[in-house]
Amino acid sequence: MPGPIQIYIDADACPVKDEVYRVAGRYGLKVWVVANSFMLVPQSPMIERVIVDGGFDAADNWIAERAAPGAIVITADIPLASRCVRAGAEVIGPSGKPFTESSVGMALATRNLMQDLRAMGEVTGGPKPVAARDRPRFLSALDETVVRLTRAGFG
Repeated sequence: MPGPIQIYIDADACPVKDEVYRVAGRYGLKVWVVANSFMLVPQSPMIERVIVDGGFDAADNWIAERAAPGAIVITADIPLASRCVRAGAEVIGPSGKPFTESSVGMALATRNLMQDLRAMGEVTGGPKPVAARDRPRFLSALDETVVRLTRAGFG
C-alpha cells in the first residue's frame, strides 16, 4: 500500500514556496521546507521547517535521503533533481518543468558544460529567474502531479 504524498522544498532559493503551500493546503499534504538557515514558514501542522547544518549540500542530502515514490521534490538544483528522480520521486523545477528520467540526464550534462564554461570565463551569469508566466505553469504541474499520485494510490 503506497504511503502519503509528501512535498519537499529545497527552500534556500525557491521562488514558489507560497504556491506550494497553496496546493498542499488544498489537498491536505505535508510540506517539508528544507533550508540551511532560519526561514519563516506559515504556522500549520502540515508545514514543517527543517534547518540543516551549514555543510555543503546538507539540505540536498536531507531531501535526497527521503526521496521515494510518492514524494514530490521542488528544486532548481539539477544534481539534487537527478538523485531524487533516481529514487523514484516526482521532481518539479520552479518554472513548472518536471524533471524525468529522460530529461534529467541532459539537464545535468548541460549544467556541467555551463559550469565548465563559466570556470573558463566564457559565460557569466546563471539560470534565468522564474518569470511571472512560470508561476501558473508551476501551479498546474504541481496540481497534476498530486492528482496523478493520488490516482496511483498515494494519499
